[in-house]
Amino acid sequence: MRAIVQPRTLFTLLSLACALAVWLSLALGPVSLPLMDTLRAGLRLLGVPLAGDDVQQAELILGQIRMPRTLLGLAVGAVLALSGVAMQGLFRNPLADPGLVGVSSGAALGAAVAIVAGASLGGLPPVLEPYLLSICAFAGGLTVTGIVYRLGRRDGQTSVGIMLLAGVAMTALAGSIIGLFTYLADDAALRTLTFWNLGTLNGASYARLWPLLLVCTAVIFWLPRRAKALNALLLGESEARHLGIEVERLKRELILCIALGVGAAVAAAGLIGFVGLIVPHLIRLVAGPDHRVVLPASALAGASLLLFADVFARMVLAPAELPIGIVTAFIGAPFFLFLLVRGRT
Repeated sequence: MRAIVQPRTLFTLLSLACALAVWLSLALGPVSLPLMDTLRAGLRLLGVPLAGDDVQQAELILGQIRMPRTLLGLAVGAVLALSGVAMQGLFRNPLADPGLVGVSSGAALGAAVAIVAGASLGGLPPVLEPYLLSICAFAGGLTVTGIVYRLGRRDGQTSVGIMLLAGVAMTALAGSIIGLFTYLADDAALRTLTFWNLGTLNGASYARLWPLLLVCTAVIFWLPRRAKALNALLLGESEARHLGIEVERLKRELILCIALGVGAAVAAAGLIGFVGLIVPHLIRLVAGPDHRVVLPASALAGASLLLFADVFARMVLAPAELPIGIVTAFIGAPFFLFLLVRGRT
């Protein structure tokens, strides 16, 4: 597959798209802000001294509401797209999705436990109580992924085929338990669980943001360093071993990275589908299969896509807000069908 767009041109376009997405995310909402007020308020938040008090309202809106939400969208979109690239490289299949190893369903199960039975989970230190939902979701994603990985191990080797089947089985099992918790939930818990499963950036705060940023920063900086190993893995496991790649170690690192990244993203923003599927595939269509280009380009494209989707979710039914998972599914499902039809022809 040859690149349609040169890497330098692609990164320039994606950087401009990301900058536009950030500006729209900061400027648009129930109270729309002019461009200059948004820029001045952003500079003042960064510590740049500017005369005048005419942007105090804009500074308050940006600093307390929209800046955390924008940063959350950037981090979640980037890490979901990177996890999709890693999953597709691991399975050597462009239609692979980060949820295949059960991390999304495990995180949803952990969140269901926290929402429905959270009041009975006593004994937590007061400092951790605001993070109960995120902690349970993150722990659930890691636990299910660990089980799937363990089931895929045999004779010191990791079979991606068995992992795929185990992931499907664990996803079904987690779904049934979530259904049980949904049945047992009262009206308030049921509403919270429903909206969380649809995904949202609403309610973003710096307290919710910093744990996600720590994990996402590690994933964003680590995965591009394995680009050459992922390129070698595209040739097959035997060929990658002949090229000096420690394939089993690479699999463990990729699975751990996917579990950490997707688990943190789902814990912070709920279930947001299709970003890890459509973004890497689109980048490969225009830039070719080289992971040295695909990984950073996917991070930029994923962050931009999620911010654009969030702006649309905020504005289409204003002042009400559409869950962002509905928007990404509305975009991703037709694209997935297009890929299937394209593959048949």
